[in-house]
Amino acid sequence: MSDPISDFLTIIRNGYRAGKESCDTRYSKMHLRIAEILQNEGYLGEVEKVEVQGKPFLRLHLKYVDDIPALTGVRRISRPGRRFYYQAREIPRTLGGLGIGILTTSRGILKDRDARRHNVGGEMICAIW
Repeated sequence: MSDPISDFLTIIRNGYRAGKESCDTRYSKMHLRIAEILQNEGYLGEVEKVEVQGKPFLRLHLKYVDDIPALTGVRRISRPGRRFYYQAREIPRTLGGLGIGILTTSRGILKDRDARRHNVGGEMICAIW
């Protein structure tokens, strides 16, 4: 895995496209925080840490509204080959504010709105709508 965050987002996207109820992905603190943000915003159902053969995994329960996925699009912004950093006042809005952007900041992993509110910038990880 050269880009674990991209793999994490791809597992979620593929789970929704396949119509699955849940999907498992490797556990890390960053994956857990991103999943918690998605859960709080209503894109995911329950997020739980499970052990499979002695290794920690995240089990993400996917959320559907009338058989339509709650999460319709994911785009990785900052990649290992090209990083994107923004100051607080320059953070772009995803779909004019309808989606969310996730950033790594000096205050941890935050949504774009929270980063603007706390007046901190950082690396834009992904955009979700």
